[in-house]
Amino acid sequence: MNNKQKKRSKFTSVSIWHFIRLGYRSVLLIAAVWIYISYRIHPDPGTLYDMGMNPVIQGIIWIVFMVEMFLRLFPSSLESPGSQKQFARNYMKSGSTQIDIPDNNATMLVALIWVCFNLIFGALYMAGILDDGIMVLLSCGFAVCDMICILFFCPFQSWFLHNKCCGSCRIYNWDYAMMFTPLFFVRTPYTWGLLLMSIILLVRWEITFYRFPERFSEKTNEYLRCGNCTEKLCSHKKQLHSLWKQVAAFTSERSKRLRREEDNV
Repeated sequence: MNNKQKKRSKFTSVSIWHFIRLGYRSVLLIAAVWIYISYRIHPDPGTLYDMGMNPVIQGIIWIVFMVEMFLRLFPSSLESPGSQKQFARNYMKSGSTQIDIPDNNATMLVALIWVCFNLIFGALYMAGILDDGIMVLLSCGFAVCDMICILFFCPFQSWFLHNKCCGSCRIYNWDYAMMFTPLFFVRTPYTWGLLLMSIILLVRWEITFYRFPERFSEKTNEYLRCGNCTEKLCSHKKQLHSLWKQVAAFTSERSKRLRREEDNV
C-alpha cells in the first residue's frame, strides 16, 4: 500500500467521532430496552417510572440528544461536511454560478415515505398496541440507524437521492427530525422538547437551503468537493463493500465446491 492509499484509508477526526456516537447511542438503546423489558416483566408500583422507563435513563437520553442538537446549531470541525455546508464560513466559491442539486426532487418522496412509515406506528399507538416507552425506544433505534446510514449503508442515498456521499446529501440535517418523529405521539414535555428542537434544526436547514442554494451545490461550493473533504468515510464504505464482495465470492465458490464433491460421491 502506497502513501496515497494509506492517506485515503486513515480515519479522520470526523469519522472517529461518528464511530464514538454509534457506540454511545447503541449503549443507550440497549440500556433503554433492558430497563423497559425489566420493568414490564417486574413492575415496581413504588417507583415512579414514566413510560415504563427509569427516569435516570430518560434524563440521559434527553441530555445527550439535546446537547447534540444544540451543537448542530453552530459550525464544528468534528461534524460532517454534510451538515456544515449550511454555514457561510464553509462556502468556498468555485467561480461557477450553475447551481446543481440533482437529488433535490427526491426529497418530497423521502419525506412522504418517512411520514407514512411512522403513521403505521402512530396508528398502533392510538390503538393501544404500542405504548409511550415503545415510541421512545423506536426513536433510540432510529438514532442508531442514523449512524449506520452514515458509516456503512444509507438506503435513502442508494434508493432515492442517489447523491455522491453524505457531504452532498440534500437532507442531512433532517436526521434528528426523522429520529424523533415517533415522539410526536407521546404527549410529554420530555418528548416534545426533543421533537421541537429537531424541528428547529430542520426548519433552519430548509430556510438556509432556499436562501443560499449555492452553499449546497458542489458546482458552486468547493467545500463539497472530494479534495476538501474532512470526513473521508467513502473510503471506509468502499472497503466494506469490497469485503462483502469477497465474502460473497468465497461463499459462492465454497458452495460450488461442495456441490461438486457431492456429485462425485
